[in-house]
Amino acid sequence: MDKILIEGGEPLRGRVRISGAKNAALPAVAACLLCGEKHVLRGIPGLRDIRTIQEIMSGMGAEFQSGNNGLTVDTSNLRDGEAPYDLVRTMRASILLLGPLLARLGRARISLPGGCAIGARPVNLHLKALVSMGADLHLDRGYIHARADRLRGAPVFFDIPTVTGTENIMMAAVLAEGRTVLKNAAREPEVSDLADALRGMGARIEGDGTDTILIDGVRDLHATTHTVIPDRIEAGTFMIATAMTGGDVVIEGCRGEHLSAVVQKLQSVGAELVPVKEGMHVRGPGQHRSVDIKTMPFPGFPTDLQAQFMALMSVADGSSIIKETVFENRFIHVSELKRMGAEIEINGNQALVRGRAGLLPAPVMATDLRASASLILAGLVALDGVTEVRRIYHLDRGYENLETKFQGLGARIWREKA
Repeated sequence: MDKILIEGGEPLRGRVRISGAKNAALPAVAACLLCGEKHVLRGIPGLRDIRTIQEIMSGMGAEFQSGNNGLTVDTSNLRDGEAPYDLVRTMRASILLLGPLLARLGRARISLPGGCAIGARPVNLHLKALVSMGADLHLDRGYIHARADRLRGAPVFFDIPTVTGTENIMMAAVLAEGRTVLKNAAREPEVSDLADALRGMGARIEGDGTDTILIDGVRDLHATTHTVIPDRIEAGTFMIATAMTGGDVVIEGCRGEHLSAVVQKLQSVGAELVPVKEGMHVRGPGQHRSVDIKTMPFPGFPTDLQAQFMALMSVADGSSIIKETVFENRFIHVSELKRMGAEIEINGNQALVRGRAGLLPAPVMATDLRASASLILAGLVALDGVTEVRRIYHLDRGYENLETKFQGLGARIWREKA
């Protein structure tokens, strides 16, 4: 098992290229199940979660080939619709296979998913929507069993906006009979990116990017070539890291329109952010001002950047309140930040962060994907020693070569065997 070590104190300087978005790549790969041809996907990051979904789909008969032209996904010989527990338990996004399998094969057997321990994140919204479209579903021994001769278009209302729920039902609906209307749909850029991929396959979708999405089902789809969007969470992580270290970095591939809430908050902290042709030019302030944040579905402040921003507020001037409204267990990184000297008090879904002049190196344990990143950022500003971050297999689920990219910006950071 690997660990990451950091000697803090170096401001980040230079240029960094953002990888393709994990949360856009996973549904794009799953969507290839809808049509038995060879698809080409570009910008797919080399992440543990991507390897997991490939392994699951390979067991169903899909074939993958990586090359300079991108990732080729051949689902022409699909023979099975089962996603086993041993693989699904490590990645919640495997539930995205349910919709396309049911639409194409008329059957699916998917283990209830796992992933980061940041909240219950139930799949009941997915299942309720599929039942309204004519699916016969039941749960047995930890598996979802689903059947449908052909799904029927239906009105679907999500009680809360759900990204994977919106994506799953959107994929199921593209081959359904008639029109499906998704109300209170997720508006995240990753949803629109999937809609673009599906339209490239011949799907008829309108309204993505709003809370109402219309899908008119078609009989058949065809192969597509699609490039996924850059990862806005990775971009946001580098934006926060640059501000935190007082650095000067051009973040190539960063799309400001995908991170408007983060841009505004970092400007309030004192950072300078200027859109450039390549992406975003970020300059960190000499002194960080404390600001409050509240996580919200897009276009609000993303929950996936809350832990990183908390690390920033730990070294800001003054006190800030961070309110988490998306996941109920997303403060489990706080105890590790406190080991590094951060002053944080939790009251329900709020955290009071009292900024201090600096943090101290310490051995810490990553508890989930984004918590891992927050500890890396804290290590970048911790002085007089080495911060050791263990259990970084969480980090490898969502960041491609993160320590290498930080090294390219001048950070003293490296990976070792634990």
